[in-house]
Amino acid sequence: MNPQRPSLLPAPARVDVVDAFIEAGETQGYFNRVQTETRWQEREIVMFGKRVMQPRLVAWQGDPGKSYRYSGVTWQPDPWGGAVAEIRERLQEHLGIRFNSVLLNLYRNGNDCMGWHRDDEPELGSEPCIASVSLGAVRKFRFRKMGDHRQKAELELGSGSLLVMSGRTQELWQHALPRMLRVTEPRINLTFRVIL
Repeated sequence: MNPQRPSLLPAPARVDVVDAFIEAGETQGYFNRVQTETRWQEREIVMFGKRVMQPRLVAWQGDPGKSYRYSGVTWQPDPWGGAVAEIRERLQEHLGIRFNSVLLNLYRNGNDCMGWHRDDEPELGSEPCIASVSLGAVRKFRFRKMGDHRQKAELELGSGSLLVMSGRTQELWQHALPRMLRVTEPRINLTFRVIL
């Protein structure tokens, strides 16, 4: 496993990256398994008071009873998929945190995206640790500071990378996955969480 980089954001926020959390020889196998083992959905959400279709496919897996509500939608957990459960075990060993749920996003190509947001729902607690594993196409990931959008950070997340957001990141910063129209390959992102 490659060593992680220094925190991308200044304290009291913290964003750590491990470029090859999953080794290159394993990433395609995990991508294929997660894609086929997951019950993907395209759902309507509420954005700025309007109902729109999410520009990606989504799933929610977790321990029984660990529901999650965001953008006007409540998700009841599907059981852990085999590949996702294996990745969770590796994460828990690496970070020493027992994750009880995961939000899965399938970006079918560079037209699928995620707008500016914070993962600050009450059920995540005041300083959540969110561990994000990427599989598939390389995509840009951006941060901007709340109250001063001139303060920004950007990185590319490759297949097998791990990004961990902790500390006061969700309180102080927004993040987004922008459109990249030149990207034609799919990307799966697994964001592991602890629902209180």
